[in-house]
Amino acid sequence: MTTTTSARLRRATIDDIPGILGLIHELAVYEKEPDAVNTTEEDLRKALFGADPAAFAHVVEVDGEPVAMALWFLNFSTWEGVHGIYLEDLFVKPEHRGAGYGKLLLKTLAELCVERGYARLEWSVLNWNEPSIGFYKSLGAVPQDEWTTFRLTGDSLTSLGS
Repeated sequence: MTTTTSARLRRATIDDIPGILGLIHELAVYEKEPDAVNTTEEDLRKALFGADPAAFAHVVEVDGEPVAMALWFLNFSTWEGVHGIYLEDLFVKPEHRGAGYGKLLLKTLAELCVERGYARLEWSVLNWNEPSIGFYKSLGAVPQDEWTTFRLTGDSLTSLGS
């Protein structure tokens, strides 16, 4: 846990891209997939700050360095008829965990949902990640165990899309 008082939550800027990419790499290591990240700074620049951004990010910075991030995008509920937020990645550097930054990021996204009339804030968590599962449940989040996530990638995606 950090004891510094210079922490600041804010929307990410284009200058945060190297720090965000570093956090993505740290998250991949934490999730036991250290070689899985193919994202580049240019990919993030286009997705977050291009002509028609489809993804958004918030960071918590300490002493000018991003130490936590939430990377998210809009989804849509056909049953509710409104958008929601899908949290793609939430990550806090290990040495800064316990300082409340994860909760602050989630609170900020929940506030956006409430302000904009969005129906839900959703995310996925790996089944083995008990510390995160416990944290999310402590905030009132409920696991959606009746749903199974499916994914098409690689050759299967190319085959179906050709």
